[in-house]
Amino acid sequence: MTEDFLYYIWQYRLMKHDIETTTDESIIIIDTGQQNDGSGPDFFNARLKIGNTEWAGNVEMHSKASDWMRHKHDVDPNYDSVILHVVYDCDMMINNATDEEIPCLELKGKIDEKLYFRYKNLIASREWIACAQQLNEIPDLILFSWLDRLLAERLERKTDYIEAFLQSSNGNWEMAFYYALARNFGFNVNSEPFEQLARSIPLDVLAKNRDSLFKIEALLFGQSGMLNERLKDEYSQKLIAEYEFLRKKYQLEPIAGYQWKFMRLRPGNFPSIRIAQFAQLIFKSTHLLSKIVKTEKLSQLKDFFQLEASDYWNEHYSFGKKSKNRKKRMGESSFDLILINTLVPFLFVYANHQKDDELRERALFFLSQTKAEQNSIVKRYRETGITATNAAQSQALLTLKNDYCKYLKCLDCAIGNRLIRK
Repeated sequence: MTEDFLYYIWQYRLMKHDIETTTDESIIIIDTGQQNDGSGPDFFNARLKIGNTEWAGNVEMHSKASDWMRHKHDVDPNYDSVILHVVYDCDMMINNATDEEIPCLELKGKIDEKLYFRYKNLIASREWIACAQQLNEIPDLILFSWLDRLLAERLERKTDYIEAFLQSSNGNWEMAFYYALARNFGFNVNSEPFEQLARSIPLDVLAKNRDSLFKIEALLFGQSGMLNERLKDEYSQKLIAEYEFLRKKYQLEPIAGYQWKFMRLRPGNFPSIRIAQFAQLIFKSTHLLSKIVKTEKLSQLKDFFQLEASDYWNEHYSFGKKSKNRKKRMGESSFDLILINTLVPFLFVYANHQKDDELRERALFFLSQTKAEQNSIVKRYRETGITATNAAQSQALLTLKNDYCKYLKCLDCAIGNRLIRK
């Protein structure tokens, strides 16, 4: 019997009948407490009535009671506040630091063994996810309610990096948004150098030069480290000259150009193209976050990101190398990724800070109106029987696979819970 399964039995109170300690005192669970994922007792702040006395404290669980000694809890003061020792097999009694016997609940004989049998069978599956053969048994109400919760989990987790941007910006929301958006323009492969690029140019420097797209390009390409003396075409030479003037004026230092990755990227995703499109965004947008916060329609939101690189890039994907003439517009799929990874999470965090429920709901609505992502995980779920119809659902499925299925956390999953207790 695993401890994880004992946590599950305790949390959902799945004992078969009334429970009592090994010394025959009745146990009434008022509150199971909060499960602890760190060090210390397994459940904090439980409230129990043992015999005629009501207790508040912590609960510790083991497969065998003797595991208390094996884990050296007897010399750890964190366990002095344990009010109940829950075990499958009580092979010995345990005393606390004041030499008083800790009440023990033995679960052997008090659990429906079929639950454990179903659980062990589930996690023993060799399918790509444990429940692959049983997903079609899950009612839609349970499935989609669980996906809604997983989406909220994913957005809450994404708030951490946004909060970090906000802290490094001294609470300046526009600056934090600038950093987050720049990182997203790197589209994973170049996210780190793109963030470094944004941080290397103060936002007020860009604001002072917003009257000229060429100046914005000179600042961005110069600070990116992509400009060098080997570039001989007219546009590159002009950029170099303009950048040298602006660099001295604002005392700027470029980032290392070797960090940018071009290999294994489609030409349209080259960082040079993304920087040119980012320059367009800065040039045409002032107080972008404020405008986005007020935007109520997804179509209006898309308008901000109708970006096209300047004319030089019609015949180039990188500096100095001519290519077939083609306008370098940001595609719909690129906008969708920016919406999913930056715009919605940022609006979600901003709404939480402002206590704006309407804005939070609007952010979630934008996701529900966006196409589902097409990746290997979403495809496998579709083949298994769950089809994501929008980005909100595809994001939830990514969380389901990466945070639950991958680690066989079936006991913490609404789908696994249903299958175990069916």
